Amino acid sequence: MAQVFRLDRALIRVSGPDSVDFLDNLLTQKVEDLNTPRYAALLSPQGKVIADMLLWRIDGDIVIDADATRGADLLRRLSMYKLRADVTIADASAALGALFSDAPFEGAAADPRLPNEALGWRRLAPRAEAQSFADGADVYDARRLAMGTPDLARDAAPEEVFAGEALLEELGGVDFQKGCFVGQENVSRMKRRATTRRKFCPISFEGAPPAFCAAIKAGDAVIGTVRSGADGRAIALIRLDRALELSANGARFTVEDREIRLDPPSWLILPSREAP
Repeated sequence: MAQVFRLDRALIRVSGPDSVDFLDNLLTQKVEDLNTPRYAALLSPQGKVIADMLLWRIDGDIVIDADATRGADLLRRLSMYKLRADVTIADASAALGALFSDAPFEGAAADPRLPNEALGWRRLAPRAEAQSFADGADVYDARRLAMGTPDLARDAAPEEVFAGEALLEELGGVDFQKGCFVGQENVSRMKRRATTRRKFCPISFEGAPPAFCAAIKAGDAVIGTVRSGADGRAIALIRLDRALELSANGARFTVEDREIRLDPPSWLILPSREAP
């Protein structure tokens, strides 16, 4: 039997006749035909991540499932974009809660970001039901670190990283075939020109994780910084093209005078050496 946990998430309900078109014009993923949860993000006009999210269809409405620390700003920004759209945007966190498990459970859907249920199973439930489960932040964190997946609310400040740097392409967070969305021009250009050289990438090491934003060095050169982590493993934001080139030449990487190893997952799109 699956052990189910609750997650502290901001839940924003978008309803009304224009809800699909409204969100489709803003977010990196298409919103129509939303039969299973989809991973998406709201970007700045420059193409940098403001907040990532899961999108759910609940009773005909669309519910945005985002990190709790990004909820208030996300609600404000969505309301700012509303203009004449016939939509209602409301905080649904008092009515709904988010559930997570490493294994399938009743009514749950697989996290869409990686295949083979690698990031576990998710469901939205009535708030009272969700509150009956224990907090699962540590369980979820262990899972996503093991898979090498960044938590964009912890691993990056708002508007710090571009969509490609945040691994939105690898994790299915961008639909390159859909119509316009905020920041699309830069996202499409960086993909077309293969110019994303800095990316999140897991690192491994012995012992406790380095301090947040500790410098990753190859000799005296700083090639990145450590972000969230646990014993033996962390997420880093790295100039990956340089790191791979240095690694091929036998370079040793260190953080706080400790040796670390790059551990890119098989699904990570590595920078092209032919990129200009």
